[in-house]
Amino acid sequence: MFQDISWQEIASLQMKGEHTLIDVRSPSEYAAATIPGSINIPVFDDEERAEIGTLYKQESPEIAKQRGVEIVSAKLPEFIKAFQAIDTDKTVFCWRGGMRSKTAATMVDLMGIKVNRLQGGIRSYRQWVVDTLETFSFAPEAIVLNGYTGAGKTIILEELEKDGYAILDFEKMANHRGSIFGQIGLEPNKQKKFDSLLLHQLLKTQEEPYVVMEAESKRIGRVTLPDFMVEKKENGTHVFIDIPIEERVRNILDDYQPWNHHEEALEAFKRIKRRIHTPVAADIEKALHKADFSEAVLLLLEYYYDPLYTYSANKHDNFTIHAESTEEAIPLVKEYLSRKEVYQN
Repeated sequence: MFQDISWQEIASLQMKGEHTLIDVRSPSEYAAATIPGSINIPVFDDEERAEIGTLYKQESPEIAKQRGVEIVSAKLPEFIKAFQAIDTDKTVFCWRGGMRSKTAATMVDLMGIKVNRLQGGIRSYRQWVVDTLETFSFAPEAIVLNGYTGAGKTIILEELEKDGYAILDFEKMANHRGSIFGQIGLEPNKQKKFDSLLLHQLLKTQEEPYVVMEAESKRIGRVTLPDFMVEKKENGTHVFIDIPIEERVRNILDDYQPWNHHEEALEAFKRIKRRIHTPVAADIEKALHKADFSEAVLLLLEYYYDPLYTYSANKHDNFTIHAESTEEAIPLVKEYLSRKEVYQN
């Protein structure tokens, strides 16, 4: 018989060795928010879940259960095969530790596959995330990458992570680039998913002497940073990346690829158009309509983003790294961090 275990017990199992968390909710629920590192083996897909929900409300719980049994029975061989392919300890979960996780655990248990079930489901995990973030004290020093829009701060973070540096990539966790154009080509994460990703990364880096992060506002797309993280960032050591504006334009075009998202770019510009001096705004809009994206980005930097960032950057004492490109700035940032490590040791 399967065993119900708490999230704290699961966390302990993960620390001791390999352990697989299996989210048996529908694919859309899994995509919206799950426990980081879990995989999705759904009992019902999105259409099946909707069908059963309709039967439950419009017919009766009994009819809904009967239909659920029919659906599960038809996909049972495939479902069991997916569990058999996992050679680690396994724990299943649904939203509240209810019928779906019980069904999944019972089926695989009958086939001789050992499995646990998360007590209280993902809802209990979510409560742990909220409670932990409310009282979290992040120990490492914050090294904050500052710089005008397009300086390549995210690129630098990615290169640092490849080399084993401890980082916090807030934009990656939010799946949003942070500006009014930040969701172009992306599906931004919601707060629940962001909080989970953030907490797991905080726990992973808690014993480091410092963590490198990007200068961000409190709000990134659909999500907000917790207050303690905003305070840590504001009080951190700020490193300003200074590269020529032409290189910043190139970085932005490489990242956003507006030619593939023309209508999205136009819609995003409409939301800030009124904040820009009218003649300049007209020139930007004209360039966007003509698909002259280099000119549009250059004007946006000169007349909108750079003035905003100058005001923000002046609040901090920055160590400035001058470079001709982001690629040239990367080793200079690493050199700065190596000097800091020598000083700390």
